[in-house]
Amino acid sequence: MSATRSALTLVPTPIGNLDDITLRAGKVLAEVDAVVAEDTRVTGRLLQHLGLSKPLISFHSNNEHRMVDQLVGRLQRGERFALVSDAGTPAISDPGFLLVRAAVAAGVSVECLPGATAFVPALVNSGLPCDRFVFEGFLPPKKGRRTRLEELAREERTVVLYESPHRVARTLGELAEHFGAERRASASRELSKMHEETVRGTLAELHAHFTAHEPRGEFVVVVQGHTP
Repeated sequence: MSATRSALTLVPTPIGNLDDITLRAGKVLAEVDAVVAEDTRVTGRLLQHLGLSKPLISFHSNNEHRMVDQLVGRLQRGERFALVSDAGTPAISDPGFLLVRAAVAAGVSVECLPGATAFVPALVNSGLPCDRFVFEGFLPPKKGRRTRLEELAREERTVVLYESPHRVARTLGELAEHFGAERRASASRELSKMHEETVRGTLAELHAHFTAHEPRGEFVVVVQGHTP
């Protein structure tokens, strides 16, 4: 039985540990005509790990606008693609949305497999309420940043953010300023990897920790919601 019946299949890939690839994901990658990849080098290593060899199509934030029509045309002519990002589920703070939107509008069949997404384990192991939450992804780097922080400070659901190691200390400081220094939070990095770490405490404590200890790896920051 085929692992997928769709022309375009979004395939989540491991966020660190390559053994987290699912059996079904491996079958889809083996069946498709080509793999549309954010970084062909990263995806090439994953395919090598799985013992697969497939044509790779580069699709990232710098070329996705000009590639979409070409890819949709090929899908309409009968080719089958898997869309992957470097880690996690495509289109979640990664390229993919534009292609999915265009494929759906063109009547191309699209499906997304279940699989790895960094914010889920970070949210669940934070110790903060995870029955209701808001996923913010990356905060605006400049324009609109303060306004967004002020809006999120009033959010009653648990807030989940992505952040890079270069900005995480600054972001934790800004969160402490806008949300309140005593608001509970956690910061997880290197999820599923050898040096996985989750630091829990108040925003002030997390800011102090990552100011004193050089942050490494991509971060998921989880912050307690506002209590009216």
